[in-house]
Amino acid sequence: MSGSGAAPGPGSGSSPAACRFAHYFVLCGIDADSGLEPDELAVLYQWLEADRHGKSQDAANTTSGENFDQSPLRRTFKSKVLAHYPQNIEWNPFDQDAVNMLCMPKGLSFRTQTDNKDPQFHSFIITREDGSRTYGFVLTFYEEVTSKQICTAMQTLYQMHNAEHYSTVYASSSCSMDSLASSVDEGDTTSLLKLQRYNSYDISRDTLYVSKSICLITPLPFMQACKKFLIQLYKAVTSQQPPPLPLESYIHNILYEVPLPPPGRSLKFYGVYEPVICQRPGPSELPLSDYPLREAFELLGLENLVQVFTCVLLEMQILLYSQDYQRLMTVAEGITTLLFPFQWQHVYVPILPASLLHFLDAPVPYLMGLQSKEGTDRSKLELPQEANLCFVDIDNHFIELPEEFPQFPNKVDFIQELSEVLVQFGIPPEGSLHCSESTSKLKNMVLKDLVNDKKNGNVSTNNISMYELLKGNETIARLQALAKRTGVAVEKMDLSASLGEKDKDLKLQCEEAELRDYQLNVQLREVFANRFTQMFADYEAFVIQTAQDMESWLTNREQMQNFDKASFLSDQPEPYLPFLSRFIETQMFATFIDNKIMSQWEEKDPLLRVFDSRIDKIRLYNVRAPTLRTSIYQKCSTLKEAAQSIEQRLMKMDHTAIHPHLLDMKIGQGKYEQGFFPKLQSDVLATGPANNNRWVSRSATAQRRKERLRQHSEHVGLDNDLREKYMQEARSLGKNLRQPKLSDLSPAVIAQTNCKFVEGLLKECRMKTKRMLVEKMGHEAVELGHGEANITGLEENTLIASLCDLLERIWSHGLQVKQGKSALWSHLIQFQDREEKQEHLAESPVALGPERRKSESGVMLPTLRVSLIQDMRKLYKRYAFLRCEEEREQFLYHLLSLNAVDYFCFTSVFTTIMIPYRSVIIPIKKLSNAIITSNPWICVSGELGDTGVMQIPKNLLEMTFECQNLGKLTTVQIGHDNSGLLAKWLVDCVMVRNEITGHTYRFPCGRWLGKGIDDGSLERILIGELMTSASDDDLVKQCRTPPQQKSPTTARRLSITSLTGKNNKPNAGQIQEGIGEAVNNIVKHFHKPEKERGSLTVLLCGENGLVAALEQVFHHGFKSARIFHKNVFIWDFIEKVVAYFETTDQILDNEDDVLIQKSSCKTFCHYVNAINTAPRNIGKDGKFQILVCLGTRDRLLPQWIPLLAECPAITRMYEESALLRDRMTVNSLIRILQTIQDFTIVLEGSLIKGVDV
Repeated sequence: MSGSGAAPGPGSGSSPAACRFAHYFVLCGIDADSGLEPDELAVLYQWLEADRHGKSQDAANTTSGENFDQSPLRRTFKSKVLAHYPQNIEWNPFDQDAVNMLCMPKGLSFRTQTDNKDPQFHSFIITREDGSRTYGFVLTFYEEVTSKQICTAMQTLYQMHNAEHYSTVYASSSCSMDSLASSVDEGDTTSLLKLQRYNSYDISRDTLYVSKSICLITPLPFMQACKKFLIQLYKAVTSQQPPPLPLESYIHNILYEVPLPPPGRSLKFYGVYEPVICQRPGPSELPLSDYPLREAFELLGLENLVQVFTCVLLEMQILLYSQDYQRLMTVAEGITTLLFPFQWQHVYVPILPASLLHFLDAPVPYLMGLQSKEGTDRSKLELPQEANLCFVDIDNHFIELPEEFPQFPNKVDFIQELSEVLVQFGIPPEGSLHCSESTSKLKNMVLKDLVNDKKNGNVSTNNISMYELLKGNETIARLQALAKRTGVAVEKMDLSASLGEKDKDLKLQCEEAELRDYQLNVQLREVFANRFTQMFADYEAFVIQTAQDMESWLTNREQMQNFDKASFLSDQPEPYLPFLSRFIETQMFATFIDNKIMSQWEEKDPLLRVFDSRIDKIRLYNVRAPTLRTSIYQKCSTLKEAAQSIEQRLMKMDHTAIHPHLLDMKIGQGKYEQGFFPKLQSDVLATGPANNNRWVSRSATAQRRKERLRQHSEHVGLDNDLREKYMQEARSLGKNLRQPKLSDLSPAVIAQTNCKFVEGLLKECRMKTKRMLVEKMGHEAVELGHGEANITGLEENTLIASLCDLLERIWSHGLQVKQGKSALWSHLIQFQDREEKQEHLAESPVALGPERRKSESGVMLPTLRVSLIQDMRKLYKRYAFLRCEEEREQFLYHLLSLNAVDYFCFTSVFTTIMIPYRSVIIPIKKLSNAIITSNPWICVSGELGDTGVMQIPKNLLEMTFECQNLGKLTTVQIGHDNSGLLAKWLVDCVMVRNEITGHTYRFPCGRWLGKGIDDGSLERILIGELMTSASDDDLVKQCRTPPQQKSPTTARRLSITSLTGKNNKPNAGQIQEGIGEAVNNIVKHFHKPEKERGSLTVLLCGENGLVAALEQVFHHGFKSARIFHKNVFIWDFIEKVVAYFETTDQILDNEDDVLIQKSSCKTFCHYVNAINTAPRNIGKDGKFQILVCLGTRDRLLPQWIPLLAECPAITRMYEESALLRDRMTVNSLIRILQTIQDFTIVLEGSLIKGVDV
């Protein structure tokens, strides 16, 4: 098709015409036969508004669309598809209602000769259920009304409007004659006359115009080409000279004889006056995008656009807001284009018709565009939910971002690189509309008067304002704005002659500007694509490929993990994690990974194929470069290459389509009348030419192959019901509601749509809670020794944030009384106020006796429930999720299931807030006094700090205190001053509860505190364990609802020297196994990523920690029989060893051994003496714990063990069979302890407080 070409087949849809440039030509306007009809959609919109504000629908229906308060010229009237060619295409059926609504979203508009009648260009998109898209390009212009019937109807409407208006004015004034006379003074009369003159229609004086739209519907978004073609059609209609050929020739040509350009090629076809050029990227290039990104960056500014882009990536709710439909499409398409290689998977409606405003209630991610009404500001726009909403006011260069969302990685460097590209093309990074808030009103005045063909799609007439001539000069723009503000008019000039003389130059400049737009588009997109290529260069290594066949995989898709998120995040640079941890939870990322897995069974997704080829290219140049894992910013290196490929295609045409030609038309058809779009001859436009063209014969083979592939894929799709079922379920809510169906908008359909939303929310809740349970339980299983961890602290925060987002959407769904940015938070505050009022009423002594008795007996509970239900009815619409009883009960059930696990995101994130804690000391009452005469104290420590020493009130075992967040609690120090007669205290345990999170910790003790009993300790350090189940204790009973389930835990270690400890002595094998396991746990702790590590204190001093294991070693074979009724402790042996070293000089053969041993002995004695002289009343077992901790920290334990084993005191205090007297066992113990010398151990302050070594 180098010279010429035509599209194959007739246009009825019977032939394969998927390669045609345009599918339909559509004409929308007023139906002269049916006359003026109020727009039914406007009636529905009023019904929805009445429902939104809780008004009676009868009041909304009584108007039947006849809003007498509004001027008839400003009302919406029903438009109609007057004609479309061809009638239908099999693979793209014509949806008349949808096209009519999107061609004329506001319905018919009327104007008079005094109004602005400049044509407006806009585009729209229809997304089908399978995700495929069809694009529409519309030019709306005004045509004189020739029907006397319609003119008379408009005159009648104005008479009714004026009568209604005057009656309202007079009714609002006083009934007395004086006040009536005073109400219509001279000023009011003047204003009424002025209103009547400028806002009226007189059939004898005024000329009436009505809007009409011409539209092209295409399979690909060739926006610039379609816009040029439609503008040329419009010029042919308004020109004084008739066009060279009847308009049918040009429309027939673009429908049937202009093909789509092949990938990587350019195409030239012909409009009415001049050729139109378009190009299509090649298979290895970024996909086609014809919407000028220059406009999107000018409208929003670089900083704002990157922020909105981040919100889209994280699948938040994005609402675009502008008076101009084309601006909505430009920004929406521009941002979604930049998502490569990902695709938006949720509701996508760049132009939201007024009748679909209820979709703003959608509790799902969406990207929608809403037309702003003239004179309305942001404060008047009532939105159902805002906590997760990104509101983009395009006209005012302003965005409202959701709260607390992560920044895009390397944002500063990224913006800098984009700025460099923009500056090269002469575009200020802050946007051409950038201004301060104080001048926003001034800017709006400029925008209202600015007629800019590039931005609004307006076509300049011969009368051009001075501002248009000088629009490139910023100073002139400011002067123009100032002039408008002060009321000075800038005269318009007739420049038709001068424009005609310079038409050729302007044409060349326009082509050059178009080329620059294409080059800017591709360079900006390359920068964005490069960021994703760098960030996800290694993504394939973390894709979990399945060994199943496709059918099995699709069947089990919901239960399977396709991507190793934990490993991927641990492999990423630290600054990327806040963004990436949330992004990999999105539907667009899940779909991307699904496509990757599906590519092993079927052809690769086109976007995935291009992306993978780019990653291969990076690897080829970098050879697995370590820079891929760092946060060093790498600029895009393919900008010049991408711009050159575009320039080459546009400078040299690859294909030229057939010229428009005369058709076999009936005589009298195609008659030209200036200013009126002719009635087209349908029979010549209904079908295309016969297949007798060279281009058709050359492409027939390829076309037949494509058709066979299409039919095969359809056949496979029909056979494989499972695939459709599970793929749609996996993306159900986003995919099925990508764009609402516009054909039927009855209340029943709206209710059905909302029902789908409710079902989708419930399913999402089930999926989220299930994942949270499975992953968290998996992590807890790891701590018990089963499997490996699969959830990190970062993932935990992400899961909770995702759940909070879901809760916010549930509480926002169907909300009609909005009291704050967050619907959930507002509800919680209201609930708290209600509870406080109820408590106040219950405690009030003024309350009457009978009423109080009712409340105590529970009779008032149904009344309270009724009042709550009534409140819910006031707050929420009838279709809201929270008013669907069955779904609400299931939702609460899923939420309550989360009580089975513990999350610490609140404790870990809010580190500086004050938190109330409650502590309870539980003594062993059978063996000890519940009341003591000494002064007890307690100090609670956590990962973030400690409380300091707090005195416990005498004879009180429970106390509440408030302090800065301690984090996860680790230790409790408890003691007393040994004063009074009853100073001995046997404590079973200490319980401490975080009153905000409900986490309850148990600190086991089981030992005495007092002089002359047990090991003589007045102070003990207790190691905490998080309670995972309810117990009989009242404190823990209040902790959770309902009771949790847990696997049985091991019994608490009993001290050998305690009253009950002698009967359960472990054997030598068990002791050696315990030492190995304790050391192994410490080694594993340090091999985990830092954010996944648990408490080192527990591993050292806890239930099965290193101290407990070494205690077992030292207790084995220990001669602990009572001598004169006195217990002997390990610390007694330690002190005897120190006394021996301090009084005896050792004699060894090797001098080096002497020096080493002397050094070790000296160090050992120093540590023991430091512990003994510390100003703490710690018992002997507590001192041994401190010694082990210090020896572990300072890597001294392997040196000390042989000293203890070789000391002569060991023969007096240990039996022959003791482990410490077995040389092989001692050497084995030394080797095991040496394995933890490679790690830096930091001890908690409470363990070694007051010990100076």
